[in-house]
Amino acid sequence: MLNNMCPAVKNKYATAKELVKRAVSQIEMKNKKKMNLVWIEAAGCSGNIISLLDGSGPNMQYFLTDMVNFKYNNSIMKAQGEEAQEELLATLDTEFILIVDGAISTKDNGVYNIVANYKGEGITGMEEVKRVALKAKYILAVGTCASYGGISAAKPNPTGCISVFDYLKKEINREAIRVPGCPAHPDWIMGTIAQLILFGDIELDEDRRPVDFYRTTIHDICPRRSYFEKRIFAKSVGERTCMFKLGCRGPVTKTDCPTRQWNDYVNWPIGDNTPCIGCASKGFPDGMEPFVSI
Repeated sequence: MLNNMCPAVKNKYATAKELVKRAVSQIEMKNKKKMNLVWIEAAGCSGNIISLLDGSGPNMQYFLTDMVNFKYNNSIMKAQGEEAQEELLATLDTEFILIVDGAISTKDNGVYNIVANYKGEGITGMEEVKRVALKAKYILAVGTCASYGGISAAKPNPTGCISVFDYLKKEINREAIRVPGCPAHPDWIMGTIAQLILFGDIELDEDRRPVDFYRTTIHDICPRRSYFEKRIFAKSVGERTCMFKLGCRGPVTKTDCPTRQWNDYVNWPIGDNTPCIGCASKGFPDGMEPFVSI
């Protein structure tokens, strides 16, 4: 079936579900190791962990039980309080992947983002991320807040948020892999982790994003591209022609949303007659406003 498909559509099937399946197969054959996974939610909305929970290619349960050992997450782990923090500390002596979701609040030493309490003291996201990142084998900045600052760092940015990427580069001279999106698609997250398990070093673009998911702009593979070429532009939201003149940010946004789609692969913003707002792009949201030009 795959051989008869358009390359962009074929890539959808070849990157996420198949990568995870291959990684699990290699783990079962003892050729690869199931890696521990630590997920720290810093200054954000928890949208990326919710997005992952909605994954279906494969579902999150398969991903967590067959491909990785999910050792820590602020929201969904069974242990709470000091018990959870002790599980995190124990993981630091193992080989693990770190995911950071949300920006890093830096004002007043990060006091506006407390992510844990341990032995009577609050632990800031800034402190937690730095401590864990120093020991991580791989680091993923998941979501646009972690990748670029995003909504958390939008003006007037009262808590001094910066991206995880910039924070780690400055504090410990380590680079992360960016997996932007507001939120990031479950496939982008699971597929990137599968690649790390399978290959170690993966192909990244100039902005350190996995090329399998951020190879082309939305505009390049948009099903309404023919309307753009013919200069047939929508005059209001809801019209089924090109929404470039309504402020669509597809020409500057690199993701595979048009072919991958969302919510069990059934739809995406332009498919639902609303312009792309560039949520996976650097500068979102400030640099992408107004989201709709009327």
